[in-house]
Amino acid sequence: MSKFVPIALAMLGAAGAVSAQSQDQQPTPPSAEKPALGPDGKVVPQVLVNGGRPSDMEERRMSTAGKQVYGREELDRNGDTNLGDVLKRLPGVTIGGGRPGRGGDVRMRGLGSGYTQVLLNGERPPAGFSMESISPDQVERIEVMRGPIAEHSTRAIAGTINIILREGYQQRDIQVKTGDTIEQGRHSPNVSVTLPGKTGNLTYTISGMLNITRQHDSTFTHNEDVRDDGFITKDQEVHDESSGTSKNVHFTPRFSWKFDSGDTLNFQPFLMHSSRHGGLNSLLDQGTGIIAPEYVTADQQSHNTSTFLRGFGNWVHKLQGAAKLDVKFGFGLGKSDADSLRNQYDANGNLSDRFTDTDKTRDHSVNTGGKYSSPLGGGHLLAAGWDLEASHREQTKVSLDKNGNPQFSDSGDNLTADTRRAAVFAQDEWDITPQWGVYMGARWEGIRTSSDRSAGKVSNTSSVFSPLLHAVYRIPGFQKDQLRASLTRSYKSPNVQDLIALPFLSRLNSATRPDRIGNPDLKPELATGLDFAYEHYLGRSGIVSIGGFVRDIDNLIRRELSLQQTDLGQRWVSTPGNIGHARTKGIELEAKFQLAEIMGEGAPNLDFRSNYSRFWSSVDGIPGPDNRLDQQPKQTANLGMDYRFKPIPLTLGASYNWTPAIRVQTSLTQVVETSRKRVVDMYGLWKFDGRTQLRVSVANLLADDATGTNTVDANGLTSYATTLNPTYRQVTIRLETKF
Repeated sequence: MSKFVPIALAMLGAAGAVSAQSQDQQPTPPSAEKPALGPDGKVVPQVLVNGGRPSDMEERRMSTAGKQVYGREELDRNGDTNLGDVLKRLPGVTIGGGRPGRGGDVRMRGLGSGYTQVLLNGERPPAGFSMESISPDQVERIEVMRGPIAEHSTRAIAGTINIILREGYQQRDIQVKTGDTIEQGRHSPNVSVTLPGKTGNLTYTISGMLNITRQHDSTFTHNEDVRDDGFITKDQEVHDESSGTSKNVHFTPRFSWKFDSGDTLNFQPFLMHSSRHGGLNSLLDQGTGIIAPEYVTADQQSHNTSTFLRGFGNWVHKLQGAAKLDVKFGFGLGKSDADSLRNQYDANGNLSDRFTDTDKTRDHSVNTGGKYSSPLGGGHLLAAGWDLEASHREQTKVSLDKNGNPQFSDSGDNLTADTRRAAVFAQDEWDITPQWGVYMGARWEGIRTSSDRSAGKVSNTSSVFSPLLHAVYRIPGFQKDQLRASLTRSYKSPNVQDLIALPFLSRLNSATRPDRIGNPDLKPELATGLDFAYEHYLGRSGIVSIGGFVRDIDNLIRRELSLQQTDLGQRWVSTPGNIGHARTKGIELEAKFQLAEIMGEGAPNLDFRSNYSRFWSSVDGIPGPDNRLDQQPKQTANLGMDYRFKPIPLTLGASYNWTPAIRVQTSLTQVVETSRKRVVDMYGLWKFDGRTQLRVSVANLLADDATGTNTVDANGLTSYATTLNPTYRQVTIRLETKF
């Protein structure tokens, strides 16, 4: 990556020189030649009045550090009931997990879990919080940043997705949305309400959502172990049937008080409570082999509850000139309880074993931060600030067999974990000329994690310094064209679970289903990145862009598999570790436009959206050709269209999301494969009037099966695990009303 640095700097310098020269050569605008004069003969100053926040496309265009903005138009388009379905259609964004409609972690540029930074109002959400569980009705806009900026944490190797919750100043009407999602004949009703208001200096928006989700899933797994001499030691078919009902409540008020001095105080709490009760029935059919099956039939009942409360606040104090001080404060509380009872039976129906598992986790956090910003002469906007955060976790995990014996040494003992994070940053956005803008920033961030458990005290300390450089060049004579380039330093820190997690025990333990433990000696992954893009803007909300990126990653974290002697005997165990260096690169294409803005009057009212990404990656020390970064596909693509009928108030739309099959050589001994993913969503929207509309949508129309294969070749044995997960169509009906 070091060879890219002088090239990038030379390109930026050359572009700046051309921009300055073009600025000198451009003719003076007529308005500058003949300024407006008042009755007294003096020049009348011209004032530009903007009625609110710039449009999504204008904000993207004017941002020096590349940022894509998706507001209410994109959030409302398909009538999605969870944010994950909105995110999966954005350029370069994918949702992890094998089944459409079942959620998963949010990913950018195909990179696996943890490489994408997801923020809620610019802050990291509390541990255990599922971002895609947020209702789109509670979100004002989504900001997608390909490269890190100093103001936010640089734990963003793949990029950052910032979820901005509802803001009061744009809401005028009471909005009520009621709906029902039907899957396999099971109904999942939901209702959301947004209530804005203003009393004196207080502006507020109260948003809430309630839903009940009923789901049923089937999983078919074929496990086979074969010795090097071809002898089959295990051949099993496992059929799991699971079902569950979840109840979720989200409450997101926002309050803003404007003082007479011009200062503003904002506060926005976020409360989420969920409860789920589920059941599982399992049938294990033993074929050939010498290994006795652990059970023949099994049943399991589980109950999970979780409550998260997060508060965001900031005070904006205006100083002399246009300078201001923005002081942030926040807190987080998390409580989750899970318990399950699993009974396993032999071929005669006799109880062979019983497992009782409970997990109680409590999280607390407080944070503060601030940013001082001031415009300086020569087009500079300087900002500097700090972030401080402290979090505490307490966890008690108990796992007992039918005789009441613990399944691991720490069973029943309390684990405490403390994390302290501190950061300072400075940045300067410099408009060198109307064509040429540069963002220069730097951020230092340190993290210390410590824990206390029966096995002893462990701690992990790391710090990262991240210099950042972004530039935009608006091509003279081509008002709608511009170039972007970035050179950045980012990182991925180990999460608490990877550092100090209590053991996770796998039923049917094998090389393809190992136990999982943590590693307190992990170091953060460090990445040097180069991003570039060409953007051509079309009409009011259209764009055609082509971009690319390179990331050099050191201290890559991978899970390593080993056969270990444990409290339960010899078992396969997965442990995270730093294995070395990797590189990923890719190209990203995007096109979106309204056909009428290109073809003029008389053109169909058709909106078109598409994006395509191609990724390459390699991990040193692992043989190719599939030595890719974990879970990264080679390609992703999205295609969407919306058609508005002229004679009747009807809009029809459809989108297609595609990810090809993935095959990754994760280590010298393991290969993981997943099937292609094709998701087709369609909707119809009928507007009765300006305040009431009915939306009908069908998600996952193709309902393709999701399949996968995990192969481990170690210790003279090759283990295969092949899974098949059926997926299902979802039909949603929503009535949306404004008062």
